[in-house]
Amino acid sequence: MEQNLSEDRIKILNKIKEYERDKKFDIDVEDDPPAPVLMPNQIDYLNKKLSNKIATHFANKMAKKYFDNEIKKENLIIDNIYGLENYQKIKNGGAIITCNHFNPYDNYVVYKAIEKELGKKRLYKVIREGNYTNFPGFYGMIFRHCNTLPLSSNTETMKLFFKAVDILLKRGEKILIYPEQGMWWNYKKPRPLKMGSFKLAVRSNVPVLPCFITMEDSNKVAPDGSFHQRHTLHILPPIYPDSSKPAKISAQELADKNYQVWKEKYEEIYKIPLKYE
Repeated sequence: MEQNLSEDRIKILNKIKEYERDKKFDIDVEDDPPAPVLMPNQIDYLNKKLSNKIATHFANKMAKKYFDNEIKKENLIIDNIYGLENYQKIKNGGAIITCNHFNPYDNYVVYKAIEKELGKKRLYKVIREGNYTNFPGFYGMIFRHCNTLPLSSNTETMKLFFKAVDILLKRGEKILIYPEQGMWWNYKKPRPLKMGSFKLAVRSNVPVLPCFITMEDSNKVAPDGSFHQRHTLHILPPIYPDSSKPAKISAQELADKNYQVWKEKYEEIYKIPLKYE
């Protein structure tokens, strides 16, 4: 069966090829409109307000029902989860979880893998500013209330972000970050990693848990003409910051190790060397 992709998806795939050739690995390929700046008075990172606690409770219930239904309908297909024992090594403390980013649903693949292990804890997700400030309707509710930690182009808001991350990690929470930064639709290769997530791990002296999702076509066709992907999550061994080294060097070492284990897993599963355009 051949794909009969929509013009929009063909445009996105061509843009991915262009950006790969130009080494613009961290730039979004989707045509997102300009987003309002997230100001400090618009965010309650730790859900201190009762209204936000209530909104989070109901948003999480609605999101779980929605995504579990997507799994039942095979619009989100999770074939296998490997390496849960690696999560169990760090489950009792704070940690940064990293994952490759190729689909709006990929965070739920990670969540489903560790759902039963979380107990009373939550999986927090770092998201882009525009996802928080610019989405209406159901998806907007998810972006604003499902334990998300939006970034901001405002310096004062980012001070609140860093403070909240420190508190959450000390509390033993898990924070999912996409260190590739932009989402590249159905892109299978690992991309070079930005340093932010690893600096956060060094700053709070917590481990990084690298996760890598591999994909293959299913026989179900999506509305855009593409095949729904069958996902396998690989939870890889945790890596730890070296507190004996300067923070910048320790963070770079974490990033290098994270990229290396992703690269090795990519080459193992797809049985081809990692090579960019």
